[in-house]
Amino acid sequence: MTNLAPIGEDLLEAARSLQGETIELRRSIHAEPEIGLQLPETQKKIVESLTGLGLDITLGQSTTSVVADLDTGKPGPTVLLRGDMDALPLQEDYVSDFQSKVDGAMHACGHDSHVAMLASAARLLSENKDSFTGKVRFMFQPGEEGYHGAKYMIEEGVLDGVDRAFAIHVVTNMPNGLLSTKGGALLASADRFEITVHGKGGHASAPHHCIDPIPPAAAMVGGLHNIVSRDIDPSQSAVLTVAHIEAGTTNNIIPASAFLEGTIRTFDEGVRTKIKDAVNRVAHGTSQAHGCTCTSEVISGYPVTINNEEQALLTSRVASALVGADGFHMAEDPALAAEDFSYVLNQVPGAMAMMGVCPDDVSPAEAAPNHSNFMRVNESAFYNGVGLYAAMAMVG
Repeated sequence: MTNLAPIGEDLLEAARSLQGETIELRRSIHAEPEIGLQLPETQKKIVESLTGLGLDITLGQSTTSVVADLDTGKPGPTVLLRGDMDALPLQEDYVSDFQSKVDGAMHACGHDSHVAMLASAARLLSENKDSFTGKVRFMFQPGEEGYHGAKYMIEEGVLDGVDRAFAIHVVTNMPNGLLSTKGGALLASADRFEITVHGKGGHASAPHHCIDPIPPAAAMVGGLHNIVSRDIDPSQSAVLTVAHIEAGTTNNIIPASAFLEGTIRTFDEGVRTKIKDAVNRVAHGTSQAHGCTCTSEVISGYPVTINNEEQALLTSRVASALVGADGFHMAEDPALAAEDFSYVLNQVPGAMAMMGVCPDDVSPAEAAPNHSNFMRVNESAFYNGVGLYAAMAMVG
């Protein structure tokens, strides 16, 4: 049985005592967001926050990642705690004292919160390393938003010697401070497809002299959307969305080509493969039926984020011990968002938990969601996240 004795009000109070530092770091990172795999200013702020804690710090070679190891000097598991660092290519429209100073970049997914909570957890754990055993590896990861940053860090050895892993993601559409997780599939895979229909351009008044790519492209939308309803078992969840169509330049020219792209989300690798195959079948079959040719490609994105059942149960017990039964919710259904923490969970047992950060002046249903240009994070319960990060490292 896992020893939960160190987990409770004392630990939460220790996390609460770091609230000022947590918020200060979060706001500093929020004001200067960086996108992708190269985040030098964010990396600098993280290293500064960890300096003096007795951690063994390693900077990434292919990215601006930060790995910091804490060794208690006593035998025990090595627990990895992860926080992602990167922002989104989005103009922030919510005005605040720490609004993004970078045009076209915004921390609209809460990664600034993850970094700040993890840095405070590193301080808390380093100052209380006599209270637990083993090692803790703090994984500060760039490039989560579509850049596969976790893969680069895994290639550089971040999982070497790791026994289990844990991460937190904030969500504005959950009650403030509420912690939640589930076993099994938590988040979806995310693939994208690109299709170019090739015809023969010419004058719009003489379509018989052309091979118009627009009719097959239009028909393709329906055919692609039918994949989920007709190729996939109704008991399985999946989404296929055509999100971008582009063809032509003006009203009296039939273009030579038409372009479509979209996303595929599933919770099952078998369903994922079946949809990928069906996309190519529909694209080529529909093009051929209209006398056109096409090129189609499905670009693999993140795998399904699958929580280890035992680690999800451990998370639920730890979170409940930390914040009380009313502060934790065991989720029933996965969400169709995607995460590259999935790469970590594919290799070591672990879990990701969600934490609500809904602003006080709106309901969760009304809050601007993650990835919104008006997203707001409620900082008042950050200590729940700091405490949970620390608690997941302290349990034996």
